[in-house]
Amino acid sequence: MSEKQKLKVTLLAGGVGGAKMAEGFASLEDVDLTIIGNVADDEAFHGLWVSPDIDTMTYTLSGRINRQQGWGLADEGTRALETLTSLGEDTWMMLGDRDFGLHIYRTMRRMKGDRPSDIAADVAKAFGVKSKILLPTNDVVQTRVKTEQGWLSFQEYFVKEKCAPAVKALEFAGIEEASATLEALEAIASAELLVIAPSNPLVSIEPILAIKGIREALKKRAVPSIAVSPLIAGKVVKGPADRMMSALGMRADAVGVATRYQGLADILLIDHQDVALSAEILDLSIAPHCSDIMMKDMSDKMRLASEIVDLARAQGQNGAAA
Repeated sequence: MSEKQKLKVTLLAGGVGGAKMAEGFASLEDVDLTIIGNVADDEAFHGLWVSPDIDTMTYTLSGRINRQQGWGLADEGTRALETLTSLGEDTWMMLGDRDFGLHIYRTMRRMKGDRPSDIAADVAKAFGVKSKILLPTNDVVQTRVKTEQGWLSFQEYFVKEKCAPAVKALEFAGIEEASATLEALEAIASAELLVIAPSNPLVSIEPILAIKGIREALKKRAVPSIAVSPLIAGKVVKGPADRMMSALGMRADAVGVATRYQGLADILLIDHQDVALSAEILDLSIAPHCSDIMMKDMSDKMRLASEIVDLARAQGQNGAAA
């Protein structure tokens, strides 16, 4: 590969961790980034179709994200919600005024019969996002969480209940009927590097992998596939992944993450604090690579993305030499 040629990276990502990883890759001049995002968090609120993970990715890569929250738009108002509250509506899902504008646009386009993938691409273009943001499916897939209160939508569990109820089971409604988009399958087939972001393996990455055609395409890869652990020393950086994994009888550590990605990742980036788990990860036929995987600021995001690119190029050279 010449120095001027951009490396085609396809990133599977959801949540804030996925958006941070995407931002790191998007900032590298030698990377051509495509993201396959999570749509299983999508839900209708106040008659509008909301796509939290895709919106977070769009807002992040356009530089409009609320950095303090990690989601939503910066300098946002809540007058629309205040009006809905005064009218007696339940407004536990925080949606900003300009956020509503995007949800109105998306819903109008969906009502016209436009493909969700085309809508997402048009939104990203309008927001000035240069990387491609792809949907894994144009079908409706929704994560449901079983708790002592019964089955909850993911947003009810995550936002309304603040992840407090113990998780007894997970399901992805609509997954049996869902099929992968041609764009997502092409992004996997044409990638020179596949990356699984440090997103929740159960509710951000698994809904992508479970879509018909996605997992199979990853298993057929002929290029490096590198995953980044969302857990450090058994604790998640952000979100409920560690509690979910423990509640469902899985190991809530880097070994548990590696188990989820057997056959899909060649290398797992883990934090230096988890070096003692390296042998167990290697036993799963995944090569552990220790690093500082915490992304506190932009320099961390770029550093980690560059390290992944270097690992992939080194693996490619070793493979060519063999």
